[in-house]
Amino acid sequence: MANDATRTEKTDHLIAEAVRNRQSRESGYRERALKIHPWICGRCAREFTRQNLRELTVHHRDHNHDNNPGDGSNWELLCLYCHDNEHARQLDAAAARQAGVNSRHDHGPAAATAKPFANLQDLLKRN
Repeated sequence: MANDATRTEKTDHLIAEAVRNRQSRESGYRERALKIHPWICGRCAREFTRQNLRELTVHHRDHNHDNNPGDGSNWELLCLYCHDNEHARQLDAAAARQAGVNSRHDHGPAAATAKPFANLQDLLKRN
């Protein structure tokens, strides 16, 4: 039992430290990003003020939270909704790759096969 308690305590300590490190790292680049970029969502163009600024997030374009160049070139300010959508799109793309769909143009066996305009030219010639 003591071994389990010690293990739980160590795990809790590691998690707490990781959370503190993330919050520290985020506060640094968030403050810099808010100074560099206008307070507008890069996707939906929603404008923000001090009253709702907490709803504006910093998105890392390359998804590497440790890549924080001083010029802000890896950051994009997104509202909560657009930020969630961006990450959902990344998850969808990863799932598609895992399922064997390689690109947007590769729709696999479910692709449409109908050709409704195949004989349009012949129909137009008759008139």
